[in-house]
Amino acid sequence: MSRKISVYLVDDHQMLIDGLKAIIRSVPEFSIIGECTLPLLAFEQIQLLKPDIVLTDINMPELSGIELVSKLKPILSATSFIALSMFGERSYIKDMLKAGVSGYLLKNAGREELIKAVKSVHEGKQFFSEEVSFVLDSVPIENESFTVISLTEREIEIVECISKEMTNAEIAKTLFISERTVETHRKNIFRKTGARSVLGLVKYALEKGLIK
Repeated sequence: MSRKISVYLVDDHQMLIDGLKAIIRSVPEFSIIGECTLPLLAFEQIQLLKPDIVLTDINMPELSGIELVSKLKPILSATSFIALSMFGERSYIKDMLKAGVSGYLLKNAGREELIKAVKSVHEGKQFFSEEVSFVLDSVPIENESFTVISLTEREIEIVECISKEMTNAEIAKTLFISERTVETHRKNIFRKTGARSVLGLVKYALEKGLIK
């Protein structure tokens, strides 16, 4: 039996932590190894427990999620961080990415999205909710000091299909969408990644951990 993905939860609202625990405990592959509503205490516990994934709020008293991640990331290279916040503003997203998070979810995220985020980040990928991806794509990123791979879940699915040399018609049939929708997604994927050919796109996706 493979080792479970260990998760630590940080939020100054116990009610939210309880909700997250209910979801995470429903997944056999996940294990909660710690939780805390006090970010300073969480900072100490996370260093000792070394979880695979830390889910953290952003706005917290004494130590913000941005500060928490930026302090822990350099000393816990094997731990990945996911921001879970009410705030979808670009400035918050950018600051958390600079701090070192691999994922960013809004607190209205559903069960399946949360589960997929944890699994994706644990596999070394980045994960953004649809709303966050939209915010990142709405304004061109210029002279940023971090790299954002803001492909949506659907776009990543299409990249996987492309890597299998599937035609637009085959992709449309597989994903239950129209060929026109597939073509629109393809254009957006090539624009975002900067790839000039299918081979270049597949190479990019492999290097970034979007596909295996």
